[in-house]
Amino acid sequence: MSGTTRSSADLDVRRRQILFRAWHRGMREMDLIMGRFADAEIGNLSEDEVTEFERLIEVLDRDLLGWVTGEIAIPTNYDTPLFRRLKGFHTHTSPIHN
Repeated sequence: MSGTTRSSADLDVRRRQILFRAWHRGMREMDLIMGRFADAEIGNLSEDEVTEFERLIEVLDRDLLGWVTGEIAIPTNYDTPLFRRLKGFHTHTSPIHN
């Protein structure tokens, strides 16, 4: 089971692929972080944001998790409005463990 709660029926092929990849990263914590964000936002992202999200999907799990948790400094070329939305989407009041 992927964990996704969103149907991809209304998405174009590119967004369907991104949704799938967001839920199948390799590290379960990152599946939950990227997948839940994708479930909520993939249909609303602009084409530039879709491109940026694809770029974030290519980042190694351990690096991306460190950026999201604040354990590792975010490289300036990844510190984008979309990344900040992704990071802000996951709060301590809404843990990834649920």
